[in-house]
Amino acid sequence: MIWNPYKECMSRDEMHALQSKRLQKLVTYVYHNVPFYRNKMQAMDISPEDINTIDDIVRLPFTTKQDLRDNYPYGLQAAPPTEIVRVHASSGTTGNPTIVGYTRKDLAVWSEVMARALTAYGVTRDDTFSVSYGYGLFTGGLGAHYGVENLGATVIPASTGNTEKHIRLIRDLNITGIACTPSYALYLAETLDKMGISKDEIGLKVGAFGAEPWTENMRKEIEDRLGLKGYNIYGLSEIMGPGVSYECQEQNGSHINEDHFFPEIIDPDTLKQLPYGQQGELVFTTLTKEGMPLLRYRTKDLCTLTDEECPCGRTSVRMGRIVGRSDDMLIIRGINVFPSQVESVILEMPEFEPQYMIIVDRVNNLDTVQVQVEVRRDYFSDDIGRMLAMKKHLSDKLKSVLSISADVKLMEPGSIERSQGKGKHVIDNRNLK
Repeated sequence: MIWNPYKECMSRDEMHALQSKRLQKLVTYVYHNVPFYRNKMQAMDISPEDINTIDDIVRLPFTTKQDLRDNYPYGLQAAPPTEIVRVHASSGTTGNPTIVGYTRKDLAVWSEVMARALTAYGVTRDDTFSVSYGYGLFTGGLGAHYGVENLGATVIPASTGNTEKHIRLIRDLNITGIACTPSYALYLAETLDKMGISKDEIGLKVGAFGAEPWTENMRKEIEDRLGLKGYNIYGLSEIMGPGVSYECQEQNGSHINEDHFFPEIIDPDTLKQLPYGQQGELVFTTLTKEGMPLLRYRTKDLCTLTDEECPCGRTSVRMGRIVGRSDDMLIIRGINVFPSQVESVILEMPEFEPQYMIIVDRVNNLDTVQVQVEVRRDYFSDDIGRMLAMKKHLSDKLKSVLSISADVKLMEPGSIERSQGKGKHVIDNRNLK
């Protein structure tokens, strides 16, 4: 099933024409309603009349998260306050949060793109869906919630926390689908084991997982332990929230709702647009957003794009799995290291739980890396020789993948703190300022 065949299966020429028309309208809109963009464009000697097709997007200025913080709270808002019906704020550890306002039309678009995603997963109005993202300023919960309702399925606003109660509800209410972070899905699986409930007793069929990078190995782990089929959902508060892109049942890249969100891949150093197939930083322009439209927003997410045909019939550009973030990349002794690389190695080895922590430090002007990882109960032993062999095996694999040595510390089962939201896997104790 395809929710909106006309938009999701449009020819490339038709999509190009639609995107061009919408970009022209967008540029005129922000030029006259957002002083930040008007000043940027004037400094670049660009006027709305200079933008004729979507190909002209390379002439427009970039937008960064720092721009949003510098214009806190409403400096990038284009719609008048009377038209804003909801405000979300992105999480952040430093500086001002990013405030995002939505009009009624924005919320209708959000509901539409989420319905497209859920339909691509195979969800129908006969399903009951648990939304286990956080509700509130975080966009995940309410975004998924309205999408399920728009589809006509039954939504359970479970949010996060109280996992044992949640599991009982999944079983007793015949919940067939769940939306949450991959970290929470693994926590759910662990709690099932502790409660002595098998995956067959709960009857989950579909999982929509996002809000943090995850690997194919983690997908297999989640699917096996929860007995469902897991799909990627991608979004970010600044652009819309979940539903910017979604996997179909092919599970081979996420279809971008590019009638609303135009994607680019750029070189994060040169800022030049890269061709499809090359890895770089993902950039989005919101073609239809009214509340806070953004031109060429730098997501910091690293991935690839492809316009190759998908067997599902959708013709939209697909993005590959997020391999990391340009700002989360660890440079250790001159080597680029991504947490996803460590995770991939750990999940390939049956001895370990998908629970790990990377601790980076600097000792005597030399960077050090420690990887803490939990050993599965079946493998944890008092046999020192066996544990040392396990440690060496992991160390050798990590060195092969990362090209640097890491100190491996084997942890007892259940000793690493769990997350019911976005998982935290890196502690960088270096003072790099």
